[in-house]
This record gives sequence, structure tokens and C-alpha cells, in this order.
Amino acid sequence: MIVSNYRIGMRVHGRVTGIQPYGAFVTLDGEHQGLIHISECHEGYVKSITEYLKVGQAVDVIILDIDEYTGKISLSLRCIEHQPHPTVNDLEIYKTFRHKHFWTNRHVHAGFEPIANHLASWTSDSLNRLKAGEY
Repeated sequence: MIVSNYRIGMRVHGRVTGIQPYGAFVTLDGEHQGLIHISECHEGYVKSITEYLKVGQAVDVIILDIDEYTGKISLSLRCIEHQPHPTVNDLEIYKTFRHKHFWTNRHVHAGFEPIANHLASWTSDSLNRLKAGEY
């Protein structure tokens, strides 16, 4: 499914249509809907999404991702929280840092060993990758 009107990094206007413990559903137009995951609602810990969003509330959000197979749209409120009008360069930097490998180390095969056994080597490896500009 292709969502032709929308692109990753676009700032769009929508209205909250539903709230679940894990996030808020936002209608972007009569045809497309997206989800603001609770982690993308506000910077820092969010105990309840209802502290920040209400059904019927108008919101400006940034499109984080569009699943090319299902057409599901992931939205973020927090990435525009401190910067009301992001520039193209800011969006490019943001997209650079949101590679899926950023959140996991697929090259590490630790199995079910305790994390403490690997923490020092993972920290060292991550620092070296940061210095090398891989992230």
C-alpha cells in the first residue's frame, strides 16, 4: 500500500480520534490515520498519554515512518516539541539517527547470558562506533 500524499519527515496537521494505553490515533484526512506511540508523545517518561492528549484535540505532528506494505503511519509529537518549525537539515539529521540498527546490536549474539557479562564490551563497542561516525 502506498501513501502518496505523505512523506517521512513531513509536518502534518491532524485530530486525535482515539486513545489507547500505548498511544493515540490521529486522523490526517478522511482517508489516512496514524499513531503517536506513547514514547513519541512527550520527551521523557510518560505515565499516561491522557496527560498530554485528548480525543478531538488538534495536533501538529511529524511523520516518523510509513510502512510500505501496510501503509501504517507512525507519528511524533515530541520531535517538534522544542522546535516548532524544523528545517530540512534538522529532518535529515533526525532521519540519519533513526536507522533500525541504532536500537539493537544484531552483530552481538549473547543469547540468554546475563547482561552484566557483556556490558563493558558493548559500551566500548558503542563508543568506538560513535567516534567512527557510524551512528
